[in-house]
Amino acid sequence: MIDMCRMLVVVLASVFFVAAPAAERQLTFSPVTKALDNNDNFSRDGQFLVYDTRDTVGVGLGNSTRIMKVSVITGEESDVYRPPSVTGDHAAPGLAAASWSPVADEIVFIHGPLLKDTARLGFYSQTNRRGAIARADGTGEVRFLDWRDVESPVTPPGAHRGGTHRHEFTADGKRVGFTYDDHLLRAYGRNIGVLFPHPKAPGGVSHYFAVLLPLVPAADAKPGDFVRAADDSWVGAQGLMRAFIGQVKTEGGGTATSLFVVDIPRDIDITTADSGTASRYPTPPKGLKIRKLAEQASPGVVRGSPDGKLVAYYAKDGAGVRQIFLVEAGNSGGRSAARARSIQATTLPAGAASGLRWHPSGNSIAVMSDNGVAAICVKPGPLFGKTVWLTRHGEGAPPAEALVWSRDGRLLAFNRRVPTSDTSGSRVKDAAGLDFRQIFLVDFPDKDGDGIADAAEGGQ
Repeated sequence: MIDMCRMLVVVLASVFFVAAPAAERQLTFSPVTKALDNNDNFSRDGQFLVYDTRDTVGVGLGNSTRIMKVSVITGEESDVYRPPSVTGDHAAPGLAAASWSPVADEIVFIHGPLLKDTARLGFYSQTNRRGAIARADGTGEVRFLDWRDVESPVTPPGAHRGGTHRHEFTADGKRVGFTYDDHLLRAYGRNIGVLFPHPKAPGGVSHYFAVLLPLVPAADAKPGDFVRAADDSWVGAQGLMRAFIGQVKTEGGGTATSLFVVDIPRDIDITTADSGTASRYPTPPKGLKIRKLAEQASPGVVRGSPDGKLVAYYAKDGAGVRQIFLVEAGNSGGRSAARARSIQATTLPAGAASGLRWHPSGNSIAVMSDNGVAAICVKPGPLFGKTVWLTRHGEGAPPAEALVWSRDGRLLAFNRRVPTSDTSGSRVKDAAGLDFRQIFLVDFPDKDGDGIADAAEGGQ
C-alpha cells in the first residue's frame, strides 16, 4: 500500500544513488537488427530472447522479414519464423513486436500480408496487420489470432477492420491485449482492445476481437470523450484490469492525458461487442468499467505490479522532469475505488526515459535513464527510492533501448546501437544508415533473492 509522505520520499531518494560496476555484456554481434521492442522477450525458462529484424533489409516494420531468437548462454542466433515470400518493391510482410507466451513454447507477433497476397490485401501498414503465433522451435508453423475484414459492409462479429499491434498475453496465457488502428474510419485515433479465445471467433482464427473504449473522433468529441488510448498493459495475472494512457477532450477544446484502468469482468460476454460497419466504429462489450487513476500522466507504456495492486507510470515531477510514479490500481469487477494519491518512485536527474519494468518480486522497478539502466527499490520502507545503476550511463554510452526483465528476475536485456562488422570484418550499417541494434545483458545483483539490488541494501 502507498502510505508514505511524498516529500519524505523525494528528499530521501535524492541521496539514494549507489554506484555499481558496469557489468553489462554484449550478447549479439551479427549484422542483423535485433529489436526487443520492450516486450515479453524472454522465454519461460529464461534461456532465450526473441526479437524482430526491422531495418535490416529495409526501413520500418513492414520490411521486417524474420522473427528470430538468441540463446542467452551461447549467443547462437536462429530463425523462429521466416515466411516464404518477403520484401519486394514495397514493404512486406511486416513481422514485428514479438513476445514469448508465458504458458507455452510459442511466440506472438505482428504479421502483415505476405508479398504474394498484397495484390488482394494491400501492403503492410499500421491499419493492415494482425497477430500471429509461431512455434518457438523454428518449424515455421504459424496461426493467426484475429480475423481482419475490410470488404464486408457489416464487419463480421469478432473480426476487425484495421491493424492490431503490441500483442500481450496475460500471465495465465488466456487473454491477449493490444492496440488497434482502424482502416475504414481513419478519423478515429488509436484504441486498445482484447482478444479472447472463443468458439465463435470468425474466419477460422482462435480469438474473438473487441475494442475496450468507446472512442470519438477528435473533431467531433465533447468534453469527457476519449479520443485516443495507448501505452497499455495488463494489471494482474488474469486480465481483469488493463491500464492505459488515455486522451480525453477537455472543456477548453484541448485534450488531457491521464492514467486509466478498464475493468474486464471474468465472466464478460465478449460477443456483446459490436465490430462495426463501413460507417460505424466498433464498440466495446457490455459490462466494462473505466476508472481514472491519475491525472497528467506522460506517454509511455504503463506497467502493473506482479501482484496487480499497483500501476507504475510516467509523469513529470515538480521540476518538470519525467519520473516514475506509483498508484494503487483499485478493485476490479465493476466496483468503484477511491482514487489513490500517486507517489513518486524515482528522482533520476536525467529523468526516466522509457523501458519501465517490474522485478517479479514487486520490490524493484527498472528503467532506462541517461543512456543506461537503473534499478529502483519500491518496497515500502527505508530503502524506497534507492537507486542502483546496473550499466554504464552518461554521454559516452550509446542509448539503451527496449528493456526487458527475465521471468525469474535474474537477468535484464536491452538494445544498444553499436558498431557492427560483417563476416569479412568490414563495418556495416542497417537499412537506415545507422549502427545495428544489438542485444546486451546485465545480471541483477541480488544474492539474497529478495528482489532488491545488493548495493541498495549495503552489499557489494
